[in-house]
Amino acid sequence: MIFQSENQRVSASELLQALASGREIKFRRCTITGEFDVNRLFAEGESFDVTNLNISISDERKILTLPEPITFESCTFEDNVLFAATWDRPGQLEVVFSKDVVFNSSVFCGQTRFSQTSFCSLAGFDGCSFNRIAAFRGANFFGPAKYRTVAFNGYGLFNDAVFHSEAGFTNSCFSKGGNFTSVRFEGKTDFSGVHSESKSVPVYESVSFARRRYGVDETFWRFIKQASQEAGYYQLAGESFYNERCAHFRRKFRGPNYDSLSSPQKIARFIAGIRFLPESILGRWLFGYGERPVRVLFAGVLIIFLCGLFYSSPYAGLSYRAEAGPGELSLMDGLYFSTITFTTLGFGDMYPAGEHLLTRCIAMAEAVSGACLMALFVVTLSKRYSRG
Repeated sequence: MIFQSENQRVSASELLQALASGREIKFRRCTITGEFDVNRLFAEGESFDVTNLNISISDERKILTLPEPITFESCTFEDNVLFAATWDRPGQLEVVFSKDVVFNSSVFCGQTRFSQTSFCSLAGFDGCSFNRIAAFRGANFFGPAKYRTVAFNGYGLFNDAVFHSEAGFTNSCFSKGGNFTSVRFEGKTDFSGVHSESKSVPVYESVSFARRRYGVDETFWRFIKQASQEAGYYQLAGESFYNERCAHFRRKFRGPNYDSLSSPQKIARFIAGIRFLPESILGRWLFGYGERPVRVLFAGVLIIFLCGLFYSSPYAGLSYRAEAGPGELSLMDGLYFSTITFTTLGFGDMYPAGEHLLTRCIAMAEAVSGACLMALFVVTLSKRYSRG
């Protein structure tokens, strides 16, 4: 039997009794009065009929299973909404929603806690407003998790949560910050348009993306980058920009709908993605999209050393102008000639013999690469350390 209502004021006690009876709940534009706390079902002094309550005990933890769908469309909760254990006993209770749970466009005036909760199907919070803390710590989302256009006016806590399916946070706002520590996203993830208003940077240590090779983390790092820039953490913004560009490259390399392709189509997509190889080598690995100036310096030193080894070998045919002909030079002589060639100084005291075409080609290539790398190093260095 469905417990439903529309445009009414309903007490939380009535809702709790409906949950204890295993009834489906379907509310629309209702106002919920009182504290909607499932812990009241087990509290002494309460008069709820829990005969049909689906509860089990595992390792001293109560597991409350709610078997029917729960829908609150455009409702207002005047007090706390607690589907989790109390703060002082976080491991005492676990709530399992077996079917869809929808709170779309609802307003939560008090605290909201779904910590250690399992959503076996849809978890819909689109358009919600959480006026105080919203805690989903350690929650398991086995179905789609939808938090689109949500206003987190308090702290949004998702630390240790696992999103087994798709997670959508499109155009949501974290006014006082969010916590994504140790969160694992195993499906498609979308943080497009997510922003922060209080210049607070979300916490994201040890966040992981199972589909990282498909670039699903691009919008998440864009969110972190924008929040860091507004808060003045420019180095953190640079690191987030680097992660965002790497994710963008992976997404562009694989292309859309990669999972749905057949094996021959995936091979063809991979071959077509080779055209992005120069961007990977030059953009990502060489200077890290402007965030890794040390890589440019290391590349320059490596080129000088390798070319110096060649110039000091008998195959190079280098000689001093004061000498009659080419001869074998020492390693220091080779490094000296390689350095002045790389920096395009060209003192002219050493030169390759005319018949050694390979040496001339290597010297020209080194000079061109040196000019490019020096310019790139200056640009990267200024970009990295001149923010603000």
